[in-house]
Amino acid sequence: MLIAVLGAGMVGRAIALDLATTFEVTSFDVNEQNLALLQQRDNKIKTQLADLRNTAAYATLLSGFDMVVTAVPGFMGFETLKAVINAGKNVADISFFPEDALQLDALAKEKNVTAIVDCGVAPGMSNWIIGRYNAEMKVDKFEIYVGGLPLHPQPPFLYKAPFSPIDVMEEYTRPARLKENGVLVTKPALTDREMMQFDEVGTLEAFNTDGLRSLLFTMPHIPTQIEKTLRYPGHVDLIVALQQAGFFSEEKRVVNGTEISPLQFTSQLLIDQWKLGETEEELTVMKVLVHGDGQTVEYHLFDKYDAATGISSMARTTGYACTGAVQLMAQQMFTEKGVFPPELIGHNKACFDFVLNHLQQRGVHWQKKA
Repeated sequence: MLIAVLGAGMVGRAIALDLATTFEVTSFDVNEQNLALLQQRDNKIKTQLADLRNTAAYATLLSGFDMVVTAVPGFMGFETLKAVINAGKNVADISFFPEDALQLDALAKEKNVTAIVDCGVAPGMSNWIIGRYNAEMKVDKFEIYVGGLPLHPQPPFLYKAPFSPIDVMEEYTRPARLKENGVLVTKPALTDREMMQFDEVGTLEAFNTDGLRSLLFTMPHIPTQIEKTLRYPGHVDLIVALQQAGFFSEEKRVVNGTEISPLQFTSQLLIDQWKLGETEEELTVMKVLVHGDGQTVEYHLFDKYDAATGISSMARTTGYACTGAVQLMAQQMFTEKGVFPPELIGHNKACFDFVLNHLQQRGVHWQKKA
């Protein structure tokens, strides 16, 4: 089977390396350095320089492939996925774009395509878990807490971005949608802060972000839905101070004859400061709580950078969940046509167990609390 991986960033490379153990893989990216890093790791993987924003070229670009993975930055994810579906290719997507992927469901059915979207860690594994237990119990509430963090935090921000820093900025500026007692509400990101204790890392701060995505629409019967991001204490105060001082404003200003928005300037500065080094140690910590029928089901994840493979924890936990979705399609375990976030597949116990086992085999251990 021939698989195209669109995007060779930190997560895209992990996906390509994992899939190359089973399939013939070609990786596409506009960044020559990203492709060179991938070639150094596995020269069996073919690489091709391509501007993936040119979606008009996808029909030709993807013509020889059996399946596609999209791992591009969120701002270009929706159009990328749409172009892949239009090309008639089954696809697994982890670009986490702000648009509603379910808008492409009719197109996918028309093109006879299976598209598994948001198949990362969060959104992703949280959706698998909620979908699984929604099939077994009457769920009244679920809570998702997730953070990708440096193992050795350094001031002032106590943070490095284990995925695209541009997407991190989007998390902090995009209003958060959640459900409270059956009512869909929108709150500013970074609100409803609370301290939480985790055995492996100590105290972390949780706050609202817009991570529920498809769950708000596929699980409308669940009255309370919460998703929060985790950071080391102190980080959010700095972000809020920048926000209140106007550094996140999109209103352009003229500085020495150049028109620029404060957000553009701030993003550029923080991208440089937050960029995670290729071998810098980091971790992923996550908790999913599903409440209903008088009980609470809890799943917990703690994962660290793998020094043996040189693959970051966020790339492992996100990328291997995605390759699990690819394997589901490749092995004909899931063949329905349309657009499917993981919660719409997780009700199938065989698919759910397959993905958990796929991750377990790669050292990513989800623990169900007894």
